[in-house]
Amino acid sequence: MTENPAGGHLPPVGRTTGVRIGRVPVVDVRPAVDRGNRPAKAVVGETFQVSAVLFGEGHDVVAANVVLRGPDGRTGPWTPLRELAPGTDRWGADVTPTAVGEWTYWVEAWSDPVSGWRRSARIKIPAGIDVGLVLEEGAELYERAASGVPRDAGRAAVLAAADALRDDARPPSARLAAALTPDVDTALAAHPLRERITRSAPLPLSVERERALFGSWYEFFPRSEGAVVEPGKPPVSGTFKTAARRLPAIAGMGFDVVYLPPIHPIGTTFRKGPNNNLSAHREDVGVPWAIGSPEGGHDAIHPDLGTIDDFDDFVRTATSLQLEVALDFALQCSPDHPWVEKHPEWFQHRADGTIAYAENPPKKYQDIYPIAFDEDMPGLVEETLGILRFWMGHGVRIFRVDNPHTKPVMFWEEVIGEINRTDPDVIFLAEAFTRPAMMHTLGAIGFQQSYTYFTWRNTKEELTEYLTELSGDAAAHMRPNFFVNTPDILPEFLQHGGRPAFEIRAVLAATLSPTWGMYAGYELCENTAARAGTEDYLDSEKYQLRPRDWESAERAGTSLAPLIGSLNRIRREHPALRRLRNVHFHQADNDAVIAYSKRDGTDTVLVVVNLDPHHTQEATISLDMPRLGLDWHASLPVRDELSGEVYPWGRTNYVRLTPGHRAAHVLTVLRPSSPPTGGSPT
Repeated sequence: MTENPAGGHLPPVGRTTGVRIGRVPVVDVRPAVDRGNRPAKAVVGETFQVSAVLFGEGHDVVAANVVLRGPDGRTGPWTPLRELAPGTDRWGADVTPTAVGEWTYWVEAWSDPVSGWRRSARIKIPAGIDVGLVLEEGAELYERAASGVPRDAGRAAVLAAADALRDDARPPSARLAAALTPDVDTALAAHPLRERITRSAPLPLSVERERALFGSWYEFFPRSEGAVVEPGKPPVSGTFKTAARRLPAIAGMGFDVVYLPPIHPIGTTFRKGPNNNLSAHREDVGVPWAIGSPEGGHDAIHPDLGTIDDFDDFVRTATSLQLEVALDFALQCSPDHPWVEKHPEWFQHRADGTIAYAENPPKKYQDIYPIAFDEDMPGLVEETLGILRFWMGHGVRIFRVDNPHTKPVMFWEEVIGEINRTDPDVIFLAEAFTRPAMMHTLGAIGFQQSYTYFTWRNTKEELTEYLTELSGDAAAHMRPNFFVNTPDILPEFLQHGGRPAFEIRAVLAATLSPTWGMYAGYELCENTAARAGTEDYLDSEKYQLRPRDWESAERAGTSLAPLIGSLNRIRREHPALRRLRNVHFHQADNDAVIAYSKRDGTDTVLVVVNLDPHHTQEATISLDMPRLGLDWHASLPVRDELSGEVYPWGRTNYVRLTPGHRAAHVLTVLRPSSPPTGGSPT
């Protein structure tokens, strides 16, 4: 058993059965991931709510604290809980962990006899009921309470109140008033008299670095940067050296993470040609996810990209620009991977002896062999750890894991647990567009981030419902990364909405989620599908080199880079946008307009977006003023961070949003004393 600094013993972390109910029952403590068997998640400096249902016997007055114990074993602070809604018996308090590591938390509840006496005395004394007895009982309680109040924290005031309660020379009402002074209130609030103390079972909390929750991702193919593609000539791949020239522009847009698809040798057997053509020519470059050739596997560099030294230089350049490099980890092979001969037990063999290639009907991936885990999972764990640590040794601390839902969950739990045991700063993003139960479970067993359904949530109802889910109980174990597009996904909304659709989705992703991302070409509004009814890009970069003329787009003023840079600047300047659990939706009387806010301390950001990329939309926004930290009738000066304009707002406000001109407002709520200028935003 674990010794509790407050006295008594604590059950082992994660134990949720066999715990006896105390005199002040404390039940349904939240967050509790997998009933407390796995840790809830937070990052350093992130404030989240711990709550519990608690109640006393009969008319007893109860109180409670939430207690945190840090990785160093020290306990504190003890944060008082308050009843969240009268009559619900659910109490809560906000807590903020301050260091990376494994924490625990629990709720401590008790009967508060002094508060109970005060409530009774306020009724009985004026009514003349048992006056002398009530006052004497109060004096005895105050004397007991004073023994727990330090001398420099108001003990004398509490003892003086006990004396006043016994002072027969004063009227009963005056004696009671002397026991209810602010000095006494302050002393007893800080050092209450606690009886029937009950402690919940401690629950685990894993606290990670901020990048696990907050960041902006940019995905691009190094082989396309600096590539030369000319008709009638073999294509020439870009290299890490040419790709590094793109990094200043990526950093200039305010991104934090640059994510690279697989950079390993690519197989030639069943290599795919442009637009997923099954008949590739000798000069076709193949799909990076078809990993492995005689030149090496997951720990090798594709020779067209350069050497491992060139990769190290690329990482150093990124680091100098305050960019982290994220690397794709796809646990699969081309038929030419060295594993196919060295470890045949790692693959699924069909009845005719051939190895089964990957399928996602109706899609077929003849150039990829999936891994089978039944024969040698320990060997696969060891190999995976070796690969990850190899790239960690070359400066990679973030991995985007391809299709983790097609592998055993227990495999990832072991791999991520072992990596984070020695390197808690390493982050894993789950690319799992799959069933909700699998996505949530991958988050619970260790993945720091997850792709989401945001890509397909377009209406106000869909977005409100989904963000309410993600920012609620799910936030304790699953952190979303809102990618607006990927090499595999060109959403229908972008295909048909033109440039305004790209602006709308960027604003939504960057302000709804603390982590968002985009795949290169988004800033150029690339939106041509391979064919109607699909989400595949025409001339997809997965199958061919695709150099882009960034400079011409910038000179022509057609690039979205300025908007993207503004969004990332706003995110960095406003702590409210670095959090997930604080999103709140406000009423807009037009279903094509969505309004929401995020608040962190004194920082409040209010966002209004036209969800229709084709038409101007008007709406009246009715604000939930208390959620903004304001009175219902307060004046609300706001500054549009996209335009710099300042407007006076109040409880209700008219907006007019026009695609291509102004599709959204990203508003900072200024202090009421700030002098507003201008008129209503339109």
